[in-house]
Amino acid sequence: MDAPNYISPAGYAALRAEYDQLFATERPALVETVSWAAGNGDRSENGDYIYGKRRLREIDRRLGWLSRRMKAAKVVDASAQSDRSRIWFGATVTIVDEDDQQRVLTLLGDDETDTAAGRIGWNAPIARALRGAAVGDLRRVVLPSGEREYEVLAISYG
Repeated sequence: MDAPNYISPAGYAALRAEYDQLFATERPALVETVSWAAGNGDRSENGDYIYGKRRLREIDRRLGWLSRRMKAAKVVDASAQSDRSRIWFGATVTIVDEDDQQRVLTLLGDDETDTAAGRIGWNAPIARALRGAAVGDLRRVVLPSGEREYEVLAISYG
């Protein structure tokens, strides 16, 4: 992973909590179940054993992914942003399109996205287009649905 994984303190805490929960709670319980199932004899038709081994592989893959993401993480506190007049990481932005449809977006780490809640990833096309913009700036964004133009109405940092 060449580029840093920008993330908010809350986003990093969520990754860490998931890692800890999988590593300290779920995985040990599953290892115990698989060990018990292995002792029951024929493993080829043992559902607990087969499912347990499959789930262990899924957990180990997820733990590896979480570990790599946390290692590459660069925690950025939006409240410490020095230039609050422009859109940078952690900004909550109100934008309006050509059809006068307003949207409120918060630019966060790619691991924190939730488009339904208005949280978009730092590397999303609209976020890349808005970076560095100030109130009143117009930005063109090429989206899968076509090209749109947005005007920045407000910027805040929480």
